[in-house]
Amino acid sequence: MLTGPTAVGKTDLSIRLAQQLNAAIISADARQFYREIPIGTAAPQKNVLEAVPHYLIGQLSIFDYYNVSMFEKDALKIVETLFQHSDYALLVGGSGLYVDTLCHGIDDMPDPDPSIRKKVLEVYENSGLSGIRRWLRKVDPKYHAEVDPANHKRIMRGLEVHLATGKTFSELRSSKHKERPFKIVKLLLNRPRQQLFQRINERTDAMIENGLIEEMLRLYPHRNVNALNTVGYKELFCWLAGQYSLHNAIEKIRTNTRRYAKRQLTWFNKFGDYKTFEPHEEQAIFDYVTGCGT
Repeated sequence: MLTGPTAVGKTDLSIRLAQQLNAAIISADARQFYREIPIGTAAPQKNVLEAVPHYLIGQLSIFDYYNVSMFEKDALKIVETLFQHSDYALLVGGSGLYVDTLCHGIDDMPDPDPSIRKKVLEVYENSGLSGIRRWLRKVDPKYHAEVDPANHKRIMRGLEVHLATGKTFSELRSSKHKERPFKIVKLLLNRPRQQLFQRINERTDAMIENGLIEEMLRLYPHRNVNALNTVGYKELFCWLAGQYSLHNAIEKIRTNTRRYAKRQLTWFNKFGDYKTFEPHEEQAIFDYVTGCGT
């Protein structure tokens, strides 16, 4: 498992590591699942995808329904196939919930019927993030204290489960990890904070130069699709709606991406037992992995 905050350098390192290990790469970046948004999600480019076999990148449309339970099933099938040909498979990405799900599993939560999902969505649309957070705090204070306060999808999921079952999301979750038929080595890639923030700023500028605005314009008619409610698109949609200038929109992308990176690190520090490396420690990373994490 090679994870870390956005823009830390996971992609470049993962290619070299995968080549050394004769391993394919499985993406655990929830935004890169969607084929229509490669620029705004910094999806690996064609030459990178051709250098090493990749899975779960661009396999979905923004109009497709997908959740972490479906990811778990897909990723486990892929891993089982990969281990028939290699001793290693490399999971790469910064979406903590997806990384943890492949490591430890996720409880089988019921999918609510469309009427429940519609009810929760209406509250979100009418009262915003603060409204569904207040609702979650009232019905499930334990999950409210743990969930990412900026992730409306996970907050809504907690509410949907409660409405569908009459029990809280916290009650239905099991603390018992699922056994996996493979050894897991967890790597957390990080950099000094100011260096990371500088890379985030530079990558934002590169996205704009590479056509992020044009990508957003093609997607603007579908701006209410959940997959587009994410950093990079939200700010540019607001610019196009006249809420602020293009300069301010780009600055907000930089700021919100830095905040996202902080939340990622908080997640991994709180929920994971990772061995931390900086990107330049490539040989040490390889030695750690081939030593089975010891």
